[in-house]
Order: sequence, then C-alpha cells, then structure tokens
Amino acid sequence: MWFIEDRTDPGQAAATLLGRFYYYEGGNSKWMATLVQSSGFPLLIPLLFYFSPTKCDHNNGTNDNSTNNTITKKYPTKSKVSTLTLIYIGFGLIATGTNLLYSYGLFYLPVSTYSLLCATQLAFTALFSYSINSQKFTPPIFNSVILLTASAALLAINTDDVDWRHKPYDNYFIIGFFCTIFASAAFSFCLSMVQLSFEKQLIKGGTFYAVLEILFYQSFVATCACVVGVFASGEWTTLNNEMKNFKQGTFSYVMTLLWIAVSWQVTSVGMVGLVMEVSSLFANLIATLTLPVVPIFAVFIFHDKMDGDMIVSLLLAVWGFLSYIYQHYLDDRKAKVHNVEGVC
Repeated sequence: MWFIEDRTDPGQAAATLLGRFYYYEGGNSKWMATLVQSSGFPLLIPLLFYFSPTKCDHNNGTNDNSTNNTITKKYPTKSKVSTLTLIYIGFGLIATGTNLLYSYGLFYLPVSTYSLLCATQLAFTALFSYSINSQKFTPPIFNSVILLTASAALLAINTDDVDWRHKPYDNYFIIGFFCTIFASAAFSFCLSMVQLSFEKQLIKGGTFYAVLEILFYQSFVATCACVVGVFASGEWTTLNNEMKNFKQGTFSYVMTLLWIAVSWQVTSVGMVGLVMEVSSLFANLIATLTLPVVPIFAVFIFHDKMDGDMIVSLLLAVWGFLSYIYQHYLDDRKAKVHNVEGVC
C-alpha cells in the first residue's frame, strides 16, 4: 500500500492544476468538475479482485488451523450490510457536497489562492480530531492552526487578484472563498469520521482491501449523486458545446477530465490508507504538503499574481506545515524510546 500512499501528494497537486486547466481552457460545468472527482472508482475493480480476502485465503491455504486463525485476524468479519450501506451512503453524499464546493471554489478563485485556502484542512482536521478522535492538542499543532488560520485570513482581505476571469465584482471572490473554506471543513470532518469508523470497527480495517472497498462504494454513491446533479441542473445540455469549444481541442478535453479522475482516485486511496494506518490528522498533513508548491506552478502556467500578501500567506502556510511535521517528529522519537525501553 505504501506505493500508492506516497502518491497522495503529487496526486492532489496534479488534480488541482488539471482542474484549473479545465476551467482555464473553457470548461464551465461545476457538476462535471465534481463528477470527475469521484468517477474514477472503476479503476479500483481490478485491485478489489486482486486483494480480495477470498483470493488471499485460497492462495494461503485453509487446511491448517493456525492459518485459519491468522486469516480470521487479518480479515475480520464484516459489519452488518445495513450498517455499511448507511455509512457508504453518508460518506458518498458528504463527498458529493464537498467536491461541489471545491469545484465552485476552484472556478471563482485563482489556483494559488485556492490552494492556500485548502491548507486550512489541517486546522479543521486538528479541531475535528480533537473532538471526535480524542487527538491530543499539543503546542506545535495549536501553533499550526493559528498560522494556517492567519494565512487564510490574509488571503480573505487581499482581493486584488480576483478578476482573473474578468468578473466585474468582488462577490465572486467571496463566494469562492467561503465555498473553499466550507469544503475544507467538510473534507476534514469526513476524514475524522472515517477514522472513527475504523476505530469503532464499524468498518473493519487493517487491510488494503478495506481501503479499496470503502472508496469504491463511497465513490459509487458520490458519482450517482453527481449524475443526478448534472441532469437536474441542466448542465448536461451544454456539455457537447463545451467539449467542442475547448481551446485545446476535444481530445485534450477528454484527456483532462480522464486524468483528473485518475489523480483524485490515487489521492483518495492514499488518504484513506493513511487514515487507517495512522490517523486523519497525519493523512491530511501528507496530502497538503504540496499545496504551497501549487501557487508557484500557477504563476508560470496560469499567470496568477504573486504579490507581497500572497508570499506572506505562503510563508505562514509553510510554517504551519513545519509545525505539524515537528509534532510528528516528536511523536516518532517518543515511540522509538518506548520501543527501546520495552526491549530492554
């Protein structure tokens, strides 16, 4: 699983830049931008078959009693179907709302501003982890929350670069700002709830198959909800013209949406895997490590402005990341000391 988890950072950065590229080159459908964030779930089907507990049981053999006991521990009995159904539907609907808010935020904001606002995920995750997952609120984490909040607040009062799509009023910046903030809060809440589901054994964790399973069903629900949204909003009537009028051509339009779907799916697998193995706080830390780098790419690719306030906001966000990293360094060092004492 480590191979995919290590792709969480570049996956989110690539998905964000491709999402901006979609809007920048003529894409206009917020529901389509939302749909591709979850519609990559069919890519998980081969992995589900490969990592299936039944397949693993068959490969390992089931004649020996000790082997049976090991398999039972490795692949625990599932929760009730009704419980899992409610959990997957709940997570899927939350993901739909979160992705839609992110789509609006990315549409109305420069990608540099959007990426730095997404860094508030860490602050929200710290708060939800403290209240839901009993995560300790240490001074470095508290310092990081303050810094990331200050970074977002600095962006909120800096609206000089809101006219990137030639919009006449700053109201579009306000809409994008709050959509991104609310999306970050909802995303962080969902991660903490996933961790709680693993902790309470509502979803039986411990295997890569469990990660794939929750993502498959959650993404399936989210995709179905997005399809309903595409038709209910009437945006489906404009998609054909949107594809034909895409500045880089029809093929580029299709490939952009395809790789956005792939990037988000890889990111999601890594995120849930890290939640299961470590915590929602650590997963969000890893996922957002590259967000401060995105504005730098945005300056060269999309010609976003990088003024003094933006640079200060970027530095505050990086400082906030370093505070989180320092806290995990302390936790890791403490764990190693305990392991050494246990051996002695």
